[in-house]
Amino acid sequence: MKAQMAGRASQGQPPERNARWLNRTVLGIGLASLFSDWSHEIATTLMPAFLATMGVAAAWLGLIEGVSDGLSSFAKMASGYYTDRLPRRKPIAVAGYIVTALGTASFGLASAAPHVLAARATAWLGRGVRTPVRKALLAAAVDRASYGRAFGFERMMDTMGAVVGPATALLLFHAVDQDYPTLFALTLVPGLLAAVVIAVLVVEERRTPVPHISFGERLRLLPADYKKFLVAVALFGSGDFAHTLLILLATQKLTPTLGASGAAGTAVALYVAHNVFYAST
Repeated sequence: MKAQMAGRASQGQPPERNARWLNRTVLGIGLASLFSDWSHEIATTLMPAFLATMGVAAAWLGLIEGVSDGLSSFAKMASGYYTDRLPRRKPIAVAGYIVTALGTASFGLASAAPHVLAARATAWLGRGVRTPVRKALLAAAVDRASYGRAFGFERMMDTMGAVVGPATALLLFHAVDQDYPTLFALTLVPGLLAAVVIAVLVVEERRTPVPHISFGERLRLLPADYKKFLVAVALFGSGDFAHTLLILLATQKLTPTLGASGAAGTAVALYVAHNVFYAST
């Protein structure tokens, strides 16, 4: 065993860890995914109804989601490239969770659609920055044989947030009598908890930064099979769309029958059912 570990070290590879895969870092990252998704799913669920109170058309919602998702995607690409050159990634992850929490809560300050666009884009910028960092921290916390369990646990916790968040939005929607500023302010509680558990639970060992290679050169060095996989993912992403558009459509279609308040509540309840079905399958 010692000879094997020495051989791995001589090849520049870290020795395999013998610790169990569900360590404090994996738990911390899983809890952060749960709390953060809980936070921004409340805002995501209520955003279409909030925009409807401003008399905003569906085109604005599409613009908000498109700009925010695009910004998040570019932030992921830049963050992964930049943080490879840092000895410690954890502070970037904490900052990303804080920016997402503050951006999400700032929905409550909006009085027009451009304000919501700015808030959502800020939140999704933080989300994009933290995502590759979180994955790198998770991969460094376990050995290769445990990647599936560790990443599966994190995805499970994230999916739980996607159910708990809309359900909480539905409960709070009636509890605070549709007071949107209060609803969005309450998202700070789980949002900031996500940053706290990353700061407190996640353990990061100082690492050797990756030598500088240009971004174009890194893309060229990717394996051919992986490039094909990325093409498939890109095609899927181009055909995907924001679920908030379905929430807005349900709200608009149900308003003549149920009224604005009843339609908004029912649309949120349908989104909860959607996420429960997604999580169960």
